[in-house]
Amino acid sequence: MKLYKLDAIGSTNQYLKQLNAKIEQENFTVVSANFQYSGKGQSTNKWISKVGKNLLFSILIKFDDLFIEKSAYLNFAIAIGIYNVLINYLPQTKIKWPNDIMAENNKICGILIENSVRDVKIKHSIVGIGLNVNQFLFSDDLTNVTSLKKELNKNFDRGLLLNDLINSIRKQILRLENNSFSQLKMDYEKVLFKKKRPSMFIANNKQFMGKIKGVSVIGLLQIELENGVVEEFANKEVGYL
Repeated sequence: MKLYKLDAIGSTNQYLKQLNAKIEQENFTVVSANFQYSGKGQSTNKWISKVGKNLLFSILIKFDDLFIEKSAYLNFAIAIGIYNVLINYLPQTKIKWPNDIMAENNKICGILIENSVRDVKIKHSIVGIGLNVNQFLFSDDLTNVTSLKKELNKNFDRGLLLNDLINSIRKQILRLENNSFSQLKMDYEKVLFKKKRPSMFIANNKQFMGKIKGVSVIGLLQIELENGVVEEFANKEVGYL
């Protein structure tokens, strides 16, 4: 594993993307930064983090034979890889669809996956991960967020944690490459945040009660409505309340 350590950068995803465009990097090349001033989350969201407190890194993952239609399983693999590390510290860890990691009801980790596609296959992916580690205080406009330190009241070695995360993710990518699709989906659904719990959602500006049943093979969230009908939602089509 080649590791680039940076003090500050706009975005580790963007840096790794540009690096790989100039000179093709080896599989599982990692770019880690102490600070990002243009960190990205899902869609137009920003990832805000204090200098030197958390893990902000991106991984280049190459594929020989991963079809675009199987991209949801890449998402499952990455989330499970992170979950398998954090569950050792926080028994209340869950995966919030599509790819946030939660400690109880608070977000502790975010994932951003950007795929490079050729024909009908994913050539490679840049996977950006932001994990709150040693940050204790967060700005008032960031609600429902937490960190390992906030949960356990101690500091963590970010270098060791990074190695554990990379190794765990590699194991799940190997399962993906071995076509363990149904098992990856099962493992992901098993630890879904709010699964089978009556919860409030919002879609098309309307609030409704439902229960998360699982996730479809293309990554859509399946919610059982009060009338027993199961509807499927893409990312950003539905929100949690």
